[in-house]
Amino acid sequence: MTPNKTATTLADGRELIYFDLGADARQVGHDARSLPPVNTTSQMRWDPLLEEWVMMASHRQERTFLPPTDDCPLCPSGNGRRTEVPADDYDVVVFENRFPSLSTGADLNGAHSNHSLVEVRPAVGRCEVVCFSSDHSRSFADLTPAHARLVIDVWADRTVALSRVDGVEQVFCFESRGEEIGVTLSHPHGQIYAYPFTTPRTSRMFQAAANHRRRTGGDLHTDVIDAERRAGIRVVAENEHWVAFVPAAARWPVEVHFYPRRRVKSIPDLDGAERDALAMIYLDLLARLDRLYDMPLPYIAAWHQGPVEDPDDLGYLHLQLFSIRRAADKLKYLAGSESGMGAFVTDALPEQVARRLREV
Repeated sequence: MTPNKTATTLADGRELIYFDLGADARQVGHDARSLPPVNTTSQMRWDPLLEEWVMMASHRQERTFLPPTDDCPLCPSGNGRRTEVPADDYDVVVFENRFPSLSTGADLNGAHSNHSLVEVRPAVGRCEVVCFSSDHSRSFADLTPAHARLVIDVWADRTVALSRVDGVEQVFCFESRGEEIGVTLSHPHGQIYAYPFTTPRTSRMFQAAANHRRRTGGDLHTDVIDAERRAGIRVVAENEHWVAFVPAAARWPVEVHFYPRRRVKSIPDLDGAERDALAMIYLDLLARLDRLYDMPLPYIAAWHQGPVEDPDDLGYLHLQLFSIRRAADKLKYLAGSESGMGAFVTDALPEQVARRLREV
């Protein structure tokens, strides 16, 4: 399915793209707001102790924070109120973040660290917002299969486009839901980061995959999936094209990994049948998660699709969904071991969590 795309420009020059389920031509509307220029002073600094890039965007302190429903910037424009979306309705819309951590126009403007071991670079890249629905009261779990499939197609479209941006090394699609998880806008939406580097987690995962290949000659992710399916006790759901399971070494109180049965490296590589099957199994799992404690579960859903270049053929697309809620009335906070040392202590056995998700 090829979504119907219509691109336009917002008042401050940012790109906005409508993705529609129907085939009719889209009336984009005009953004008549008076907006200041987008801040492009984002920078990144090299941490020599961990050999990782750290992004710094001080202007994000001024970003919109938990506005009331009638002042939501992601709802359609209408009734005399103008938002980030000029149209009075939409299916899915994508636009450049007004408060970006990464920007194609990033400029250091003379900034430096005054430290011989800490390199400073402009944080060149792109940050996009993906609004899943014009209905403020809905969540991803409330979408129809056709609408969820449209979001998947949007992720694929943007991955292709952003992978072509000069300097981008990795494209990360993700959703955060719930104030407890740190969400500052309650409208159903996700984000996409186009990084100018390969992220620390991906680098470490690729190193593990390379080590596994040297030891066994096999593919790490394929072998993990096969082991989980053989064990069975942590598998939550599967269909012809996908399998979802609680990983045996889960870090979070609730954590589920989704893998395509066919090894692909990125969302655009999924064929039509795999995208349809993903929409179905994902909606099913989201519904189970919300029934776990009879309330909306705060979560982060993170797509791992590796760097743009994968010369050693180590990548395997998968989705990691996790929540900090460890009980109906309790949240897991990262305490000393997790925050200070990165050594996780889990609050529930993965087998118990998987069983509860199957039962609900």
